[in-house]
Amino acid sequence: MSRDTELLTEIRDLLQVIAEPLLEKRHKKFRDGITAVVGKKQSARGAVLLMDGTRTQAAIAKESGMDAGQLNRLVKELKEGALCGMEGTHPKLATKLPADFF
Repeated sequence: MSRDTELLTEIRDLLQVIAEPLLEKRHKKFRDGITAVVGKKQSARGAVLLMDGTRTQAAIAKESGMDAGQLNRLVKELKEGALCGMEGTHPKLATKLPADFF
């Protein structure tokens, strides 16, 4: 590994340590918001976990078993809370969630 690469790696590691509390706070805000929007609805929980930007809303509805109208309202509510964005017709959460989040 070159000296420049080693130096950049060290700088990156130091910046991650400094930024960790802010990132944790940011992710907590998103995760708390998603939990509040989704509530205890199992189909909504499954749908949210599928919102990674690779599936259309129709595909998410089919895979999660959620009604297309309900999913549309869920996506709209997530977008209003800045918890989700759209890449064309593909909803994508503003933060990554672990598979066992709910």
